[in-house]
Amino acid sequence: MQWEQLLSLKRFGDTNKRLRKEQDETRLGFEVDYDRIIFSSEFRGLQDKTQVVPLSKTDFVHTRLTHSLEVSVVGRSLGRKVGKLLLEKHPHLENIHGYKMNDFGAIVAAAALAHDIGNPPFGHSGEKAIGAYFKDGDGTQFKSHLTDKEYQDLCDFEGNANGFKILTESREGREGGLRLSYATLGAFMKYPKESLPKKPTNHIVDKKYGFFQSEKDMFSDVASELGLTKRSNDYLSFQRHPLAFLVEAADDICYTIIDFEDGINLGLIQEEYALEYLINLVRGKIKTKNYNALKTTEDRVSYLRALAIGTLIDEAASLFMTHEEAILAGEFETALLDVSQYKAQIKDIIDISIKNVYRSKEVISKEISGYEILNKLLNAYGKMAFNYFKGNMSNYDELLLNILPEIVKLSNDSLYQNIMAVCLYISKLSDTNAMLLYQKLKGHIS
Repeated sequence: MQWEQLLSLKRFGDTNKRLRKEQDETRLGFEVDYDRIIFSSEFRGLQDKTQVVPLSKTDFVHTRLTHSLEVSVVGRSLGRKVGKLLLEKHPHLENIHGYKMNDFGAIVAAAALAHDIGNPPFGHSGEKAIGAYFKDGDGTQFKSHLTDKEYQDLCDFEGNANGFKILTESREGREGGLRLSYATLGAFMKYPKESLPKKPTNHIVDKKYGFFQSEKDMFSDVASELGLTKRSNDYLSFQRHPLAFLVEAADDICYTIIDFEDGINLGLIQEEYALEYLINLVRGKIKTKNYNALKTTEDRVSYLRALAIGTLIDEAASLFMTHEEAILAGEFETALLDVSQYKAQIKDIIDISIKNVYRSKEVISKEISGYEILNKLLNAYGKMAFNYFKGNMSNYDELLLNILPEIVKLSNDSLYQNIMAVCLYISKLSDTNAMLLYQKLKGHIS
């Protein structure tokens, strides 16, 4: 893979090649990507979606929106650090093509901002709930009407693939979705493969999948434009865009440190116990006098959090440059922080978060509610989508159809299109709106 191609400014529908050196320096093409994402309704919807604790009423607990903003900030810093080093290593990128350090930061920041845009209500348990409906629930009735890959898209419903759909799906008046640059779309695609075969290797690319069958052509167009290396002749799979490793690292840094911080602030992790783990990560970097002057838990945690994030940003940038040639050759097979010198400390922090936060009774009880809510919504709208396809709509189906947004388009020709349209609609619901729609379907009149 070549950086000149990987940094493509092309957008959906472009017929002429966009050159970096021709861009308006006051509002570069990659920075426009960030603007388009942050002003989108799908991004705004993340303000009421679960990061760790579903339906939390506590102000300081992160939502998907605040998490995404923080990942984007970390991603921008990480991208700029790497961009500076890359331009020193490959000076022709700046001297001939006009790329600047900030371009790398802008690409990673935009992709990081959008990294959770496809997540359904109730966090990762929402993904599992949708998948369970089709794999083990009433959704099994649709299997005979779908191809194996279409059915697998549903059984392992994937927020990353749903995010690619949101960013790129054309609809009336919005051709090409948000029309992001292909460089940003490439950096967004952490798992550039289709849903089958499932985990054919231990390579990081094969951990999950990154696009639905409905976006296969768009995905292929992006991969071709960027010059991503093809990994298989038997199914659609490519090597990652190198900057996707930085987006992943930014996310890993934030959920490791900031979810841990949420656990402390919620009282799920004892302060003395928690601070010890953070100190282990930044030992030797603490200014003792400044730290001892801090009087509150929040201030002490904030101080250590900032040090920890800065430490891991420097570490991820260093690791990227160490392995840059292997990354470009598609020979680097793991996440950056998986080969970090701080791997043991990171694991300790994550293990505590899993035990005390992710598996706390408060989180689990609300995840159970999320399963029930999403199952009810999928059961009602899934049957309606099937009956629309069969031309056998009931009066109840017609009522459900009438309250769908106009942008939800159903077809008499494709059950897969109908099911995906319903899943997209449900996935965009906030936690609260999913709960309110559930109550409506249960007959609770407000």
